[in-house]
Amino acid sequence: MERRVVVTGYGAVSPVGIGVPSFWDALIKGKSGITRITQFDPERFDSKIAGEAKDFVTPSFILPKDVRRTPRFVQFALKACEEAILQSKLDLKSIDPYRTGVIIGSGIGCLQIVESECFKYLQKGPDKISPFLIPSLITNEAAGAVAIHFGLKGINFCTVTACASGAHAIGEAYSAVKYGRADVIVCGGAEASITPMGVGGFCALKALSKRNDEPLRACRPFDRDRDGFIMAEGSGVIVLEEYEHAKKRNAPIFAEVGGYGATCDAYHITAPDPEAIGPAKAMEFALSEAGIGVSGDIYINAHGTSTQLNDATETLAVKRVFGGLAKEVSISSTKSMTGHMLGAAGAVEFIVACLVVKNKIIPPTINYENPDPACDLDYTPNIARERNVKVAISNSLGFGGHNASLLVKEFK
Repeated sequence: MERRVVVTGYGAVSPVGIGVPSFWDALIKGKSGITRITQFDPERFDSKIAGEAKDFVTPSFILPKDVRRTPRFVQFALKACEEAILQSKLDLKSIDPYRTGVIIGSGIGCLQIVESECFKYLQKGPDKISPFLIPSLITNEAAGAVAIHFGLKGINFCTVTACASGAHAIGEAYSAVKYGRADVIVCGGAEASITPMGVGGFCALKALSKRNDEPLRACRPFDRDRDGFIMAEGSGVIVLEEYEHAKKRNAPIFAEVGGYGATCDAYHITAPDPEAIGPAKAMEFALSEAGIGVSGDIYINAHGTSTQLNDATETLAVKRVFGGLAKEVSISSTKSMTGHMLGAAGAVEFIVACLVVKNKIIPPTINYENPDPACDLDYTPNIARERNVKVAISNSLGFGGHNASLLVKEFK
C-alpha cells in the first residue's frame, strides 16, 4: 500500500546562513556567501574563492574531547539534524526507534584527515597514522553519528553519488516511508571538502571559476560569461514522515513529497549527455509518480552549477519535459548565492523547493547579466519574485551521470 509522505522539519548549514530562517532570508535578498578561502592559503590555486560556512559553531552536545575526532562534515550534519528534529517536534522517547531511520549522503566525506594523515605517514611512517583515520574519512559517518546521538535504530545508510548524493538520500527515504519500511526518516546530505586537495582536484578538472577578484559575482548560472562553479560546504537535513504518523502526533507539516525520479546518463564520467535525455526522464518520472501533468506553474530549483555544459544541458532537459510551456516555468539556481555544496547540494536545494511552495516566493539567480542563446528560459534573474507556486521540482545532477529529481507539493 502506498502511503503519503510529508515534510515535518528541516535544518540547514550553509555559506549564507546557519539555520533555515537565516538561510532563507539571505536567499530571498539575493545575498552571496562566496568569499576568498580562509581554511587554507589558496594563493597558488587557480580558484581562490569558495562558499565557507563561516558562522558555524560546533554543536554544544559534542563534547570538547570529541570535537577534534568528529569530522567537519559530520558536525554539519549533526547541527542540521538538531534543527530539523526540533522543528518537527519529534519526541524521540515516544517513537519506535526501529521504525525511524537515517539516510544522509556525502559525495566525498572527510578529505581533511586524509590529507593530514597522508602527510604524517610520509614524514613519520605508518606507526604514526591516527586510529581515527578510517572511521573519520568514510562517507557513512554522518548517518552513523546522527543515529548514535539521537538513538535512531531503523534504516540507516549513506548515498554516495557525487553532487546528487543528498537528493538520492531524500528520494530513497521517501520511497522507504511511502512503501511502509519506515515511519520517519531523517535524511539529507553533508559536505566539507574545501581543502587543498579538494580545491586542487577540481582546479585540475578546470571546473572552478577563476573570477577571484570579484567573488560575490563569480557564480553566475545560465549567464553567457559563466566560467565554472564555486566549491562550497554545508548540510541540509529533512524529517520525512508518513502522514498518519505525523497527524497522530499533531506534527507541523510544511510540504508533501509527491514524486522521485532517478536516472543515469550512461554517457561520460564527468560531462553530461548533451542530448539531456537522462535529466529529462528523471523529471518526467517524478511528475508521473506524483500524478501531475506538465504545467507552466511549476517551479524548478535547477542544479545550475554555472558551468558551460551543465547549464545548457539542464535548459535543454527542461525544454524536453515542458515543451511549449518551458518559458512559463520559473527556474532559479540558488548555487549563485551558496556555491556548490557537492553532496549536500541536493538536500539544501530540496529545502528551498519546500520553502518556495510554503512561502510563495521564488529566490533569484543572482549575477545573471548577459543572456546566453543556449540558456533562454526564465531563471528569475537577480530579484526574488512572488508567485503562487504549488508544485516544485529540485534537480541534482552528479558526476558519473547520476540524475535525481524530487517533487514537492503544497500540503492539503
